[in-house]
Amino acid sequence: MKVSEYMTRDVVTANLEDGLRQTFYRMRERDIHHMPVVGDRNEIVGIISDRDLRRPDWVDDEENVAHYYLLDNDHKVSDTMTQAPAVVAPEDDIQKAVELLLSKRIGAVPVVAADGCLAGILSAVDMLRAFHERG
Repeated sequence: MKVSEYMTRDVVTANLEDGLRQTFYRMRERDIHHMPVVGDRNEIVGIISDRDLRRPDWVDDEENVAHYYLLDNDHKVSDTMTQAPAVVAPEDDIQKAVELLLSKRIGAVPVVAADGCLAGILSAVDMLRAFHERG
């Protein structure tokens, strides 16, 4: 089973300068949990998840202090995204993606073509569908 058979091709993406509130509502409207972040040439520069938006790591950078966090557009995707995320290629076996999600404890992985551009995204739900169809 190849990644290209099960990846989502119509990918909703974010840009580095998108506001966090705007990104949160785009994800909610499209009922998605992960959004690749792309540069000017559609190259992958990061990934952001709904979990990243709910409570970014930098909010509580001091161990014993909780900070107030307002989800607004003054904070940008570039402030919160995971940089240089793990990726797979469309021709990779889906087993590689499964191992990656398990080892990194992530819920989705961007699919990057040979030219370095985003080709799709493969989520845990996509992989479950693949294994269900293959029985």
